Amino acid sequence: MIKQLKLKDYILIDELTANFDAGLNVITGETGSGKSILISAIDLAFAPRVSKDVIKTGSEKATIELVIDNRKHNLSQLFEENGIDDCGNEIVLTKEITQNAVRTRINGTLVNQDFIKTLRSLFLDIHSQHQTYSFLQPKYHIVLLDEYAKELYGKELNEYRMKYAGYKKLLEQLENAKNSANMTESQLEFLQFQVNEIDAAQIQGEDEDEKLNAELEVLENAEKLKELTGSSYWALNSDEGSILEALTKIKQNISKAVSFDQSLEPVEQNLLDAMENLKEISSELRDYSQNLDNDTERLNEIQERLFLLDKLKRKYGGTLADVLSTFEKLSEELSSIEFSTQNIEELEQKITAARAELEKIASDISEKRKDYAKVLSVYIQEKLEKLELPKSRFEISVKQKELSSDGCDDVEFLISTNVSEDLKPLAKVASGGEISRVMLAIKSIFAQTDDIDTVIFDEIDTGISGRASQSVADEIVELSKYHQIILITHQAIIASKADKHFYVKKSQTDETKVEVYVLKDDNRIKALAELAGGDINDTSMEFARSLIAGQT
Repeated sequence: MIKQLKLKDYILIDELTANFDAGLNVITGETGSGKSILISAIDLAFAPRVSKDVIKTGSEKATIELVIDNRKHNLSQLFEENGIDDCGNEIVLTKEITQNAVRTRINGTLVNQDFIKTLRSLFLDIHSQHQTYSFLQPKYHIVLLDEYAKELYGKELNEYRMKYAGYKKLLEQLENAKNSANMTESQLEFLQFQVNEIDAAQIQGEDEDEKLNAELEVLENAEKLKELTGSSYWALNSDEGSILEALTKIKQNISKAVSFDQSLEPVEQNLLDAMENLKEISSELRDYSQNLDNDTERLNEIQERLFLLDKLKRKYGGTLADVLSTFEKLSEELSSIEFSTQNIEELEQKITAARAELEKIASDISEKRKDYAKVLSVYIQEKLEKLELPKSRFEISVKQKELSSDGCDDVEFLISTNVSEDLKPLAKVASGGEISRVMLAIKSIFAQTDDIDTVIFDEIDTGISGRASQSVADEIVELSKYHQIILITHQAIIASKADKHFYVKKSQTDETKVEVYVLKDDNRIKALAELAGGDINDTSMEFARSLIAGQT
């Protein structure tokens, strides 16, 4: 669960720390006070992309830090594979947003977005207006059904998806093969010529031309190099007047001086070392000069080779690396054509067999989906009755469709909230308040099967009041037994159920600021009274006290 949220220079917040508890954490405040800022910060901590607009005006960067208490998931191997320190039950997620970059760290170690996505799937489920829209879309309904029934056919569905990916690849290969088979004979001959031309050159690596040019430079200047190295050798080591001869005399003088003053011994040793180095240099210059030949045959050979390589570079790329890359590409294309003309029939046979296997697996999954759709429909309808929709009917429709990545079923949630109305798609029937309760019903059912730590609701009370509010409040309390719940509400009845009550206040002086307080005792009663009646008066205060008393 989320233990702590820290924000610094985030939107309207200079610095803020909010400590959350297990159970139900409620956030209230006046309209426009910035309640959703807390929810958005938690959401963005796990988000792959964050806009620089969240940086507080005048600041260089914004920081979001979450401290997560992990007692459900064994992440030791995942952390080890990503070089992250395992800090036991505590995970610290830090997101730093600057004008130029967004960096996310886990326990101080930079991580990529795939890692964050994995972490989010384990710890966080946010239901906001955007997620409400998702609940209305039929494409999301099959995801919910499959998640609910994953213990029954989850492995089978994963196997199907892997086989379907292979099937799609076969279809793509067949399409390419048919296109390649239509290539004209002249096009094929030209492709073969290009491959043969590059292959015949037998290029010795991407830097062959560079090595040859270096060797050519030596051969073209052989006489000059021989003269320069030879004269240098004689200057160092000639019979008379050479540098080494002069140094030998100096060495003799220094040796005599050492006999008088031993402090000169280091000088003598340095001189000896220098003379040894010069002797080695002299030998190397002599050998180089003697072995350097004006090899006209090799010179011509290199020039011809470079001419060939330049020709290939002009035709197939600016560098030998480009030429080799082109060769690989053309070879693959030629192999594909040769394969395609011979194996179209074989591919078609494989596709037929793969499709038959997919249809069999999809049919089996479809039967199980239909069974579980009935079970889940009953559970959701029972929940809806508890949430003050007693006349509603709910059904999960499963109809056949063409094979796709999730099988052969179209799944859609249907609902009727009035006795006289037929079942219709959820998006066309339910009001805002009804959608919230349908969503809550589904969340409640999934609560006992999923491992999500924290569920966040952003204004789940939209469109409800009275007895419906009480029912929603009771259901949220039940849900908080399985998950940490963080929610924003405008309903006093729901807020009164909180294990911890946060109040968000926005103030405007020289600048706009958002601050968060934890409410207790009289302050909490006043906040509930304001939620219930709009004003704090004797009647609303008495009602707020009755709500608190009802929780004890």
